[in-house]
Amino acid sequence: MPPVLQQRIPALAEKIRPRERLTDGREKGLRPLLEGALGKPFTEGNEIDVLRNGVQIFPAMLEAIRGAQSTIELLTFVYWRGDIAREFAEALAERSRAGVKVFVLLDGFGAQQIDKKLVKNMRSAGVEVQWFRPLSKLQPWKGNHRTHRKLLVCDGDVAFTGGVGIAAEWDGDARNPHEWRDTHFRVRGPAVRHMQAAFLDNWIETGRPLLDLKHHISAPKRAGKAAIQVVRSTASIGWNDTATLFRVMFAYAKSRIWVTTGFFVVDDGTQKLLAEAAKRGVDVRIMYPGRHHDSRVSKVAGESRVRPLLDAGVKIYHYQKTMIHAKIIIVDDSLVSIGSTNLNQRSLLKDDEISLAVDDPRTAQILSNQYRRDLGSCDQEGKRSWAHRGLAQRAKEIFVSPFRRQM
Repeated sequence: MPPVLQQRIPALAEKIRPRERLTDGREKGLRPLLEGALGKPFTEGNEIDVLRNGVQIFPAMLEAIRGAQSTIELLTFVYWRGDIAREFAEALAERSRAGVKVFVLLDGFGAQQIDKKLVKNMRSAGVEVQWFRPLSKLQPWKGNHRTHRKLLVCDGDVAFTGGVGIAAEWDGDARNPHEWRDTHFRVRGPAVRHMQAAFLDNWIETGRPLLDLKHHISAPKRAGKAAIQVVRSTASIGWNDTATLFRVMFAYAKSRIWVTTGFFVVDDGTQKLLAEAAKRGVDVRIMYPGRHHDSRVSKVAGESRVRPLLDAGVKIYHYQKTMIHAKIIIVDDSLVSIGSTNLNQRSLLKDDEISLAVDDPRTAQILSNQYRRDLGSCDQEGKRSWAHRGLAQRAKEIFVSPFRRQM
């Protein structure tokens, strides 16, 4: 953590006064700390729907696309192949032919597997499809910093974000290893405008003309009771706002930190904060993929960092049913972090991400119930099993150690 931030976060805690309470009598807790550390306010009056797995996620997204009347903005890291990829392309093309302005931004690395016919068909229908930082043999260094954001915004009124990619792997209900487990979120209310800004941020970098901002000026009307802080991080070496978000949450959690992440490779500072939280009595749980992890190298890199956490009392769970790809952190009773950000060094140091800090007891309760449900498909890591891992596993951990910052 940068020295300036190390000095700033403790000072923020002193700014919270007993009189600072929400209208329902709950202490504000982490909200003033997050607003002070990040310089970004929470917006009130939002509604969030939790969408579990492709069986719920894709129909909701397609319904929003097919109902759009003015604009559609889709930004994704993964757009691969399969029936669902084709269905999205057809829906976007149909709306464009109907006069809706449709903008699609694909990451130049993550979306390489897309069927090029889908891109051609969308462009033929008038969809403006662009690539974010396309790979170049002449400038290979640019390939290391990607946009990992997942965003869909329709008419500036409803937005979606979370972990899901547009590909067959996410279709279904996580019933077997061919159907990934993920969570996505539908948002309505004033926070949608801030989510839209994350799309514009990446779109402008492509060099294309600025979008018509009249759809970005008027904030959507209040739609619910959730307060949301939209946090954008930028692909650069060093530090970003999402890393600050996570560290403040870990440093000041009072009762629990329940993490679900598709990729778990923490740096020394984050590891220390999680361990310290467990030592002061916080229920710290970390869930990430087990035998169906889609990146064995990343899994090995993460496992090499587990022992200090186990010693501190952190509970580690490996999800065994299929690849779990969700990115969720639940802190205490009402605060959650959702979005595209994994608890790994690539998300926190190198890639463009979007995270939503959500203060809403209802959303926290729904996600807590789902977390407990997912625990039924997990094996818990123990000190004994970690200590008795084989020589081959230990050798792999040593080999990948120098590359952890890339994972």
